[in-house]
Amino acid sequence: MRQSSALDILKTGQNVFLTGSAGSGKTYTLNQYIDYLRARRVPVAVTASTGIAATHMNGTTIHSWSGIGIKDELSDRDLTTLSRKQFLADRLKDTAVLVIDEISMLHAKQLNLVSQVLKHVRKNDKAFGGIQVVVAGDFFQLPPIGSKGETNREKFAFMSEAWLDAKFHICYLSEQHRQVSEAANGGLDLDDILNQIRRQEVTFESIAALEATFDQNVDIKRTRLYTHNLNVNSINDKELAALEGEMMRFTATSTGDSKLVETLKKTVRTQDDLVLKVGAKVMFIKNNTELGVSNGTMGELIGFAAVKINDDSKDSSDDLIADDDDSAESETDKNVKGKSKKAIKEKPKAKKPTTQKMPVVRLNSGREVVAEPEEWIIEDETGDVLASYEQVPLCLAWAITIHKSQGMTLEAAEIDLSRTFELGQGYVALSRLKSLAGLQLLGMNDMSLQLDPLARGADKRFLVLSEEADANYSMLDEESMTQAHEKFILKSGGTLSKSVIDAYATLQKKRREQQQAQIDKKQKLGNQVSDKSDSTLLATRLLLEESLSIAEISQARQLSQSTIMRHIADLKSQDPSLACDHLRPEDEVMTAVGNVYVAIKVANNPNDFNDDGSIKLRPIFDHLKQSIDYNAIRLALIFITP
Repeated sequence: MRQSSALDILKTGQNVFLTGSAGSGKTYTLNQYIDYLRARRVPVAVTASTGIAATHMNGTTIHSWSGIGIKDELSDRDLTTLSRKQFLADRLKDTAVLVIDEISMLHAKQLNLVSQVLKHVRKNDKAFGGIQVVVAGDFFQLPPIGSKGETNREKFAFMSEAWLDAKFHICYLSEQHRQVSEAANGGLDLDDILNQIRRQEVTFESIAALEATFDQNVDIKRTRLYTHNLNVNSINDKELAALEGEMMRFTATSTGDSKLVETLKKTVRTQDDLVLKVGAKVMFIKNNTELGVSNGTMGELIGFAAVKINDDSKDSSDDLIADDDDSAESETDKNVKGKSKKAIKEKPKAKKPTTQKMPVVRLNSGREVVAEPEEWIIEDETGDVLASYEQVPLCLAWAITIHKSQGMTLEAAEIDLSRTFELGQGYVALSRLKSLAGLQLLGMNDMSLQLDPLARGADKRFLVLSEEADANYSMLDEESMTQAHEKFILKSGGTLSKSVIDAYATLQKKRREQQQAQIDKKQKLGNQVSDKSDSTLLATRLLLEESLSIAEISQARQLSQSTIMRHIADLKSQDPSLACDHLRPEDEVMTAVGNVYVAIKVANNPNDFNDDGSIKLRPIFDHLKQSIDYNAIRLALIFITP
């Protein structure tokens, strides 16, 4: 079914299950329909099965919206209590359309509870209390988390009583908007392979095409997808340890009910203690329209910028202070590290603004942004926060698990399916990519391309029902379709006023322009971090020419000594005649470091070299740590290396 046909069906007010393969435009179609409703003042609730999925829709979780929280069942007393909460009751009564995205990750029991609450509060025995319900998702994605021993038959939402009562019209989108066609170049199309997996009719040709990618050189910015956390953590830890420079640690803060906080942590792709270094490959884990990043946006950490923390009313981006210190922290930074910005701002006796060093990320697109802490929350039915979790919205991304890749679109990926342990894992991993050209598949096992039989059977039925719906609605002439659309709008308390609709369109256009302006502003501020590198080097050079020591320059510039030495190395490479001879180590140190330097060069062990051909500091330090400290070695190398 085409997106336009699905929109026509949605506008009639029927309950709809919007599905399709990865990249078919489910979220786009939902957003089109939501805008259509809001322009006509139809009250629509936008929700999703998880907090991360909800950020894609600018909505909330279905658990919070409906008041069911984390419960699996509700007693009559629970229902009475919920209905007496005026804020919740008004919200449920006023809603005309309920949208639930990523329905595949919502447990059948919870979908039943949502319908049960709506029926009770609205005093209407129809499914979901008689409102239009639009659910979207793909049941070939990994199943919802359930109790130990539960089967997928017990977990899938389409097996619930509420699903049967709703009598969903099926809109199975067939257009592809993620995968790139390769057939024109004589190659096998990834979209064809994914559809073969969906039908469980994978050909030998497709398997050969997947296996052939083993020798394919993909983009160096690739993401590595693995089935197990053990592999992911091992790769990320190894890559981080290989980076030179000191670590910056960002400690998460949380408030509220401990069990709910743990629930939040399970959905957030980061760590309580996030350790980063310059050069780390990172991934954003939350949408941020102002920065122009989304869940899954990749990049490289290029430095840290001090962000001034002042008052809540001021945009912190206006307070960006360029700072390329990638190692040391001032006393102020140590005092505020790990605390939420909100907590810092609310100190009643604070007279001076404080600063926190935040990661500067160069996105794969080349744009640079500053990643500031984000907050994930769980609210009750009145909007009060029951639990919150705040952390810098980044995770190390040399490798991630396939579970955590759901919902992402990747340009290039190295995937290992040799230890697949769950049906659907292979499909989820492969469907993240746009084309076979971006794939390097390291291995598969017998389960890698298999799908859950129950989901497969349901999908076949969904396809048939979608074709029937498409055929039935295509028989309606334009006038009849328009009348059906207008009838639902009026029934839902909306308006058909052209002036109101036009006013909404104008407002949306203005909002988009404002968002773009914010993105441009953030980009400009982020670029200032690199633009100011020349001026910061100049400041170091001027002090160097006064024959000041490393410690004195460090104190004058309020930067770490290692950062000052990096400045000197950069200046020395630009100008070999740089006035820095007063910093040259003693001859014994120079000789010892020089001998090890030459020995490592001769040995030519690739593990001892950086990508640019320079020797890493670690192997030199390992040879000399008994007699020469790290800083002395680094300083000696400034005079040894050309």
